Amino acid sequence: MRRNWVCIILVLFLGITEPAIFAQSTDPPAQDESQAEPQQAESPDQKEPKTPPPVEPKKVVTPEETASTPSTARRIVQNFWSDQKGMWTSPFRMNRDNAKWWSLFAGSTAILIPMDKRLSNSMPNTTSQIGFSKNVSQIGAVYTTLPIAGALYLYGRGKNDAKAREVGVLSAEALLDAAIIVQVMKVAAGRERPELEGGRGRFFHGERGFPSGHAMETWAFASLISHEYAPSKIVPILTYSLAATVSASRFTARMHYASDIVAGGAIGWFIGKYVFEHHLDPNIHKRYETKTSRLMPHITPAVQPSTRSFGVSLAWND
Repeated sequence: MRRNWVCIILVLFLGITEPAIFAQSTDPPAQDESQAEPQQAESPDQKEPKTPPPVEPKKVVTPEETASTPSTARRIVQNFWSDQKGMWTSPFRMNRDNAKWWSLFAGSTAILIPMDKRLSNSMPNTTSQIGFSKNVSQIGAVYTTLPIAGALYLYGRGKNDAKAREVGVLSAEALLDAAIIVQVMKVAAGRERPELEGGRGRFFHGERGFPSGHAMETWAFASLISHEYAPSKIVPILTYSLAATVSASRFTARMHYASDIVAGGAIGWFIGKYVFEHHLDPNIHKRYETKTSRLMPHITPAVQPSTRSFGVSLAWND
């Protein structure tokens, strides 16, 4: 019982401090009332034009840079170091909006931790189930997602498509950021995996179960692509559904507990959002809408021990 409380405190700490890594202030600058112009009433059918979130010019991935390999590589390295610095120091810049979401994810993870072992053991856990799930989960491995990001970049180079080149570059950055963060967290948490013989999901035992790396990588990738193609509805549906499938397969493969997956997926989503908002080219995203950038996926595990059935539900706000 004492260890469970230690685990809960750890997750709450991660949810309230480290995940705020990805907080970004979006408050608009104050306007001088003396210079403010009267606004005309808009018709209900008329939409107010939106502008991209503010981005520091030196961090923008410009088409000129992504058009050549050396400048692209240089920009990825520069952005990576600025991302890591901003992510690990951002607890000091937490805003209310991100604190709300991370309180929700941290609370969900803390609730799942005492239930993890029972939920994992409620599965049939047959050889065929575990083998099939492991194969499916490889879709979310970095050696699968990173080549996809590279293919998007090469497609943009071949078609002279600045948007596709940006997607490829920022996807690679998000995957790289997620890979570093998840490894640091795994070492710090030291949690046992469900497949470990005699393991009970304990933290600080030198294992690498928390959080799920596949979930973090896949959700970071899905979040970045969904934000890039934000006005589209089909892209978020496809990418988030794929990320949910990979996450569920890591649970049924007995590679991670449910709380590992929820924590990894949540952090990954915010990594993708952070990279997009800090490095997008506003000229490419002239039709970007703040509303669509806030598309928020919700993944909920559905387990029925009595019938030995399992699944996940996926929904997002619009």
